[in-house]
Amino acid sequence: MSRSKKIKIENITVTKPSLPDLDEFIPYLKEIWNNKWLTNNGPFHQQLEKKLEEFLGVEHVCLCSNGTLALMLALKALNIKGEVITTPFSFVATSHAIAWSGCKPIFSDIEENSFNLDPEHIENKITPKTTAIMPVHVYGNPCDNEKLSLIAEKYGLKLIYDAAHAFHFNKDGMSILNWGDLSVLSFHATKVFNTFEGGAIICHSEEMKQRINDLKNFGFHDEVTVSDIGINAKMNEVQAAMGLVQLKSIDKLIDKRKSIAKFYSDRLTKISGIKIFDVDATIKSNYAYYPILIDDKGYGMTRDELYSELINHQIFSRRYFYPLISDMPMYKDLESSNPEDLPIAKKISEQVLCLPIYPDLKNVEVEKIISIIERYHRS
Repeated sequence: MSRSKKIKIENITVTKPSLPDLDEFIPYLKEIWNNKWLTNNGPFHQQLEKKLEEFLGVEHVCLCSNGTLALMLALKALNIKGEVITTPFSFVATSHAIAWSGCKPIFSDIEENSFNLDPEHIENKITPKTTAIMPVHVYGNPCDNEKLSLIAEKYGLKLIYDAAHAFHFNKDGMSILNWGDLSVLSFHATKVFNTFEGGAIICHSEEMKQRINDLKNFGFHDEVTVSDIGINAKMNEVQAAMGLVQLKSIDKLIDKRKSIAKFYSDRLTKISGIKIFDVDATIKSNYAYYPILIDDKGYGMTRDELYSELINHQIFSRRYFYPLISDMPMYKDLESSNPEDLPIAKKISEQVLCLPIYPDLKNVEVEKIISIIERYHRS
């Protein structure tokens, strides 16, 4: 009697880090070993800042050890105190950075199409204690910078963009990282461009770059002068070396993501009850995420039911972002966390599902994901 072969089913995760060939990375490690310069603005750190400034089309890049500390540094660099208006529809690091900085996050509702902060609701949230607005380019999709800038100027507020998703996002041929007083990037392992962990602040003057550099090194301005209460948020040489290697292939990796996104869109647009996230023609995307909205009345199954069915098939999507930050225990008692004030954010958080997307995702795996979504659609 013959035995049937066991078929190994690989889990399909929502993302996987893109790693260079190890043989390409090892020479950088050897140089670090030879230099014995591991951190504190080493040669690879300096090279990566310059390379990113050229690649991203920005004036100044300040590398940091991670994106959350970069957000905190941005708030500190601009002397932000009091209340900061932000979105409840984001990764929790956005509001955590505000709270850790001794400020109070004030949540405002989002736009239904962009998932970004809705400028029309922000002015109602401004009080004498408001000092800044921290919008998020959700999935990299650009916020309405024109309207947000007008509001910030009108009320004398600082505008700090959480651009964690927006690496290499351009609108009308220009980097959206040049918007606002500061923009903050994440280079976490899950991001399109990663340095294992890491992040950066984009600023517009040498003076601000120097202030951020001082703050991320305990406040040291020179060998004997501590200019402010700083923190240790420096990127080390191994992280910087990874960034230099990753940058060589980033365009190719984004092209792969783009083709996967097109594969999804060509099929999913035909399924009633599913809304895909359209990228505006004026925007150059990095295709970091592939979010869909699921209307249970049109689709025949709730978002959470489909999420569970995908898990049953070893496919791990993500309800990104759910729950809302404003629903989390540490923020729930804030007056700005009232669900009645955040109806669009609440609705989107209960419908959104980010499907797997990463350069190594195979067409056969995308086909499997789509076929399951098609199978459970109410005909």
